Amino acid sequence: MKKLISAQEAAAMVKDGMTIMVGGFLAVGSADKILEEIAKGPAKNLTVICNDAAYPERGSGRLIAAGKVKKMILSHMGTNPLAVAGFNEKTLEVEFSPQGTLAERVRAGGAGLGGVLTPTGIGTVVEEGKQKITIDGKEYLLEKPLHADIALLGANIADEAGNLIYKGTTQNFNPMMATAADLVIAEAQEIVKTGAIAPEQVHTPALFVDYLVKA
Repeated sequence: MKKLISAQEAAAMVKDGMTIMVGGFLAVGSADKILEEIAKGPAKNLTVICNDAAYPERGSGRLIAAGKVKKMILSHMGTNPLAVAGFNEKTLEVEFSPQGTLAERVRAGGAGLGGVLTPTGIGTVVEEGKQKITIDGKEYLLEKPLHADIALLGANIADEAGNLIYKGTTQNFNPMMATAADLVIAEAQEIVKTGAIAPEQVHTPALFVDYLVKA
């Protein structure tokens, strides 16, 4: 059985200055219980990689509201007024990455690739400071891979071995983030016996999961 820990124990693994990945979309598919404990804990100056800034009271937005975040790497943050204020007041560093590009950068980090080439962002502020590569007469941006110290996943079902299932939009970013961090903690709404999940239903194999938290 994969080691079952509490949300408090999971949060205690997050230390000052770490980079963490948070799966999900607008807090759907996020490890909300763990994030709540991190927000209450001592860790600060975090770099958070996620699709969005969620809401002040949910998802990665909890960490912004608690003043724990130094930098966000995301595709949008308009649903969180605290994130917008931090960006405008320059108290929160923000790196915007188009959603598809962000997903590919995380995937590249998990696959050990040196980066991805994309035309998305050419001619916009997204290209600032990035290397351009021309292939067959067409320009591409070189987008570098993303990697984290810890990935926090939100699963619907886990078995005791750590195999995970995500339902609906909770699949956003979780499967690829499971491959792109040194330590992976999955918060599951339901934990079943090993063997209860058919192999073809598994979205994240147990191989990638270090710890389980019961939501």
